[in-house]
Amino acid sequence: MNVLTKTIQGQTIHYTRLGLGLAALGRPGYMNLGHAEDLPAERTQEAMLLHAMGVLDAAWAAGVRYYDVARSYGAGELFLNTWLRIRNIAPDQVTVGSKWGYTYTAQWKVQAEQHEVKDHSLAALRRQIGESSTLLGERLKLYQIHSATLESGVLEKSDVLDELARLRDGGLIIGLSVSGVQQATVIEKALTLVRGGSPIFGSVQTTWNLLERSAGPMLAEAHRAGWLVIIKEGLANGRLTSRGLPAASPLRQLGDRNQRPVDSLALAAILAQPWADVVLSGAATKEQLLSNMKSTEDLWGETENELTSKMMLQSAEEYWRQRSTLTWN
Repeated sequence: MNVLTKTIQGQTIHYTRLGLGLAALGRPGYMNLGHAEDLPAERTQEAMLLHAMGVLDAAWAAGVRYYDVARSYGAGELFLNTWLRIRNIAPDQVTVGSKWGYTYTAQWKVQAEQHEVKDHSLAALRRQIGESSTLLGERLKLYQIHSATLESGVLEKSDVLDELARLRDGGLIIGLSVSGVQQATVIEKALTLVRGGSPIFGSVQTTWNLLERSAGPMLAEAHRAGWLVIIKEGLANGRLTSRGLPAASPLRQLGDRNQRPVDSLALAAILAQPWADVVLSGAATKEQLLSNMKSTEDLWGETENELTSKMMLQSAEEYWRQRSTLTWN
């Protein structure tokens, strides 16, 4: 993969079209379909670290240079830091994005009453940027609000926005991740926020896939504004893989016809969007990662779009309702 560059908020970063997210690698439980089948039999922190390092090695060998973590991804930041140190990967060889606003509370249990607790307060931001900076150091280039929503009110909190602007002026690219039915509305609001004569935000991480495309027009606006656009959940937590798609689905049929894995086709559909800078693989195994990587070889055009769009596209309300029913495993 080619390494691309982009200057955002005065900072030049290097990235690749496919990145690796550690949501499914940094903790023993996650909501992806069949996640339990992908992990070591004993999901101790030590076993999970070795497993994660194997996937990270495969990603690096395949050319991936963008890595995504969050404070709430269990030991995700710790695992990434350990791998970067052991492999002696210099800060200028990789771009790391992390997120603040959730605290991991599952205590390394797969089944927990709460896996994470949301807190978009100034105190949480100051605590978590300290934690992230300690673990990731100079490799941390991008820091995002984790799941900014209208309900949390984080985009109305002057003290938080002032602090984010201070971090921006200190050299971090500031962004936000969004989820839920109102993704587009949150992005639209974030685009208007300014401190010190400059936009507060320079990136957005959003769910967009063949089932849920509602944020597309606002992602185009963000891209035109010079933001880095990062796409998460491109496989809809496994619903757009062979685990989640029935044999009669148009994507499965398209894959059979082209002899391509359906996951690579689903990611290729995102890579074809002119506003998508980075598409995250959420792979939990080396095999999944390598299958996802084939998306860079797939061509996605109008024919593929017509074959899949009408039969697969859901309303945002239905998509997020179904997502809410997924169980951690």
